[in-house]
Amino acid sequence: METGTQARIRYGMVGGGEGAFIGAVHRMAAALDGEYDLVCGAFSSDAGRNQRSAAGLGIDPARAYATLDALLAGEAALPEDQRMQVLAIVTPNHLHAPAAIAALDAGFHVMSEKPMALDLAEALAIEAAVARSGRLYGLAFTYSGYPLVEEARVRVARGDLGAIRLVQVEYSQGWLSQPIDRDGQKQAEWRTDPARAGLGGCLGDIGTHAFQLAEHVSGLAVEELSAELTTHVPGRRLDDDVAALLRFQGGARGVLKASQIAAGDENGLRLRVHGEKGGLDWSQMEPNTLTLRWLDRPAEIVRAAGPGLDPLTTARLRTPAGHPEGYIEAFANLYRSFGRAVRNGAPTPPQWGAADWFPGIADGLRTMTFVEAMIENSGGAAKWTSLARLLDERRASAPA
Repeated sequence: METGTQARIRYGMVGGGEGAFIGAVHRMAAALDGEYDLVCGAFSSDAGRNQRSAAGLGIDPARAYATLDALLAGEAALPEDQRMQVLAIVTPNHLHAPAAIAALDAGFHVMSEKPMALDLAEALAIEAAVARSGRLYGLAFTYSGYPLVEEARVRVARGDLGAIRLVQVEYSQGWLSQPIDRDGQKQAEWRTDPARAGLGGCLGDIGTHAFQLAEHVSGLAVEELSAELTTHVPGRRLDDDVAALLRFQGGARGVLKASQIAAGDENGLRLRVHGEKGGLDWSQMEPNTLTLRWLDRPAEIVRAAGPGLDPLTTARLRTPAGHPEGYIEAFANLYRSFGRAVRNGAPTPPQWGAADWFPGIADGLRTMTFVEAMIENSGGAAKWTSLARLLDERRASAPA
């Protein structure tokens, strides 16, 4: 099947079988532009669920593989014009790194759910696999795909706000306010299990989104942080509420708050960035609006598909003014950009500023460094923890 004159990108999926949440989101995002075909998968370790999932998705039974190893071997044995080109990883966190490394080493590009790994050591192993394979690696930091997040990044980068002084990011949910993980709720159960979720609970699940968004829009790297991790629900094994003070390069300061026990909150991701001339405010629950406030003139309301948007923003728009630019569309922007890099044979992801930028290995390493710095600082006596120092230490101890 073709879109225009270009053959669709063939992709496979590990995880995402019936009853899973994020796998369906990836499939919708990949399908939105008609540029991908799902051709194979290892959707579940349960044989029956795997086969039912494949059948429901219209997958050839011969390409519904029992394991990831079988998928990689089976696809590699097919003619080049038939085998998958990209593996989408939508499993719980503990399988992200082994699946990514195996797929990269087998010659396939990877689009992975976040966080990229259980810890920074695994993230560095993925980085090494990307380098030796020459394949592309993308990460599903979905919120960076929203058009008005791109507009916010543009306005900061061109100096509209002046020198950045303050970055405030909050990600507030309430769905884990009760011990539903102990009651067998599937999504809650694995996200609060250290063996499957990794070092952080709320920290790894949504704290990484908040951190990536703050660095991406501000264009500044966090140099040091001071953290507090809390577990409010008795018996829970990972954090469900985190906070941090941030010191950015250039002297800017920041505050990050992420919580999954804010009872009544839905998906309250909000970012505010303030410079010497003014500030901007964006919220995921009102994603079509970017508010700009100034010292010397009235506030501005910038709207998706409205006048005055940068070309980098309009390239990510999909609907006329007044129509919602939502979560699936933002996710699809990442898949579209990733697909163009695959088609173009790009050896590395495009840098921000290119129309087809997408989050990749650099964002993954930054967010995993953030997770480990938060844990080290919260559990130690030091007032501040340096992200660069921690990453250097982990690189020094990584296998050659």
